Amino acid sequence: MESATMLPTTILIDETPRCVVRPNDTRDLNRFIRNGKPYLLAEKPDGKVTHRSASDAEMAQWQNALALHRAWGGDDENFFGVPLY
Repeated sequence: MESATMLPTTILIDETPRCVVRPNDTRDLNRFIRNGKPYLLAEKPDGKVTHRSASDAEMAQWQNALALHRAWGGDDENFFGVPLY
């Protein structure tokens, strides 16, 4: 059984970090990768999409973006991720 929410996950394009997201579960992550390919591969249409746990630096960027989201009154459930470039 999968947990309610996964830890922040870094999406990579050809091993270069593209964004950090926090999907609800593996199914949600796979759906994002599938549906997000036009966004993810915008600069490298033939790139390879992979993912891994966020590094400390990537986690810090994600947490800062979440803090900004909360500052305007947003809740955790409606925050998905942040681009890294």
